[in-house]
Amino acid sequence: MSNATENLIRAYYQAFNDRDWDAFFDLLTDDVVHDLNQGARETGKDAFRRFMGRMNQSYAERLADIVVMTSADGRRAAAEYVVHGTYLATDEGLPEAKNQTYVLPGGAFFEVRDGKVARVTNYYNLEDWLKQVGG
Repeated sequence: MSNATENLIRAYYQAFNDRDWDAFFDLLTDDVVHDLNQGARETGKDAFRRFMGRMNQSYAERLADIVVMTSADGRRAAAEYVVHGTYLATDEGLPEAKNQTYVLPGGAFFEVRDGKVARVTNYYNLEDWLKQVGG
């Protein structure tokens, strides 16, 4: 089970890096729970699609150095990675975007159900990001 979960999480990040949103959302349950870093909990693919739409307008990101860890039963996973990004357009409540680049470590926790991502909780250091983009 843990190998299947690791493959699922790696496919999730590959789809993200490839900007293959159809493949990305196919890896999620319909009732996926998305915990935003220092933000609200959103539920469902539609909410996740709206979130990713906002993100893609303001940021161009690629994840590297991805390490995936899974529980023995494959029901939970964690990933650590480094975000390489460009701040493209001002995101509401954040500093003005001027195509600033940033490199930021991050991580995520996952719940897996029926071979799909049922929850993803993302973490990164917002203060570090603000320093990098001049906020």
